[in-house]
Amino acid sequence: MHGIVIQGSALTPALIERIAQSTGARQTEWRGAHAARLSGFSAPLPRDTVREQCEQAQVDCAFLDTPLRLADFRLAVMDMDSTLITIECIDEIADMQGLKTQVAAITEAAMRGEIDFRESLARRVALLQDLEVGALQRVYDERLRLSPGAEALISGLKAAGIKTLLVSGGFTFFTERVKARLGLDYAASNTLGVADGKLTGLVEGPVIDADAKAAKLRETCALLGCEPAQAIAIGDGANDLKMMAAAGISVAYRAKPVVRAQARFAISHNGLDALLKLFDQEP
Repeated sequence: MHGIVIQGSALTPALIERIAQSTGARQTEWRGAHAARLSGFSAPLPRDTVREQCEQAQVDCAFLDTPLRLADFRLAVMDMDSTLITIECIDEIADMQGLKTQVAAITEAAMRGEIDFRESLARRVALLQDLEVGALQRVYDERLRLSPGAEALISGLKAAGIKTLLVSGGFTFFTERVKARLGLDYAASNTLGVADGKLTGLVEGPVIDADAKAAKLRETCALLGCEPAQAIAIGDGANDLKMMAAAGISVAYRAKPVVRAQARFAISHNGLDALLKLFDQEP
């Protein structure tokens, strides 16, 4: 075991001391006020005990079986809604129709993996029929916010020479704007049908679903001349699982339980930039 990284605003020296005692850690390295790395373990790690201690304290923990170096990775792939940004865009668009509760329920079921994503997308988009297209700009201007740590994460990835791909089951209206705002390298998402200044209730062109997300990761790796094992994938919902499984590192960000259970790392109590603390050499 290379180390355990524990981080969060609620992190205290007393908590680190308790975890060090329970794991037999002989070394503690503080990485700023809210992150620490434990290493030099004298006994097998009681992982469940550590996870329970961290969850009770509302801090994140990551078990590093081997050292991680940003220099070993070439691509970071991110979901958009509820990952890189704080909202589900389609829910907020639906709010303009007075249908947020209805659409949000379908979104939640899809993210938990209870409804096929394509089916859920078609059902939700159909409810947006005849909405004035100007409502999309209102959602972007009034409601879309970057997730905590998003800008710091992207800055760190860029400093390490890692390319960035935003791949979303959401819509190009938003992904293109977020891509430009953060200076991301690539983006792929769905296109809402528009006619006479109103939404048609249909998606135009290929649908970006779970399979397409994983395919985009592999295609972009091929473009960069690297293996999928050199990619980092970050997501929160069931439709991100295939993309995350294809990557060398998978990160569940404030994710549904089904995603946390299958991801290598989970960030539940920190911003996105907490990912950078898992690497031996930060940019």
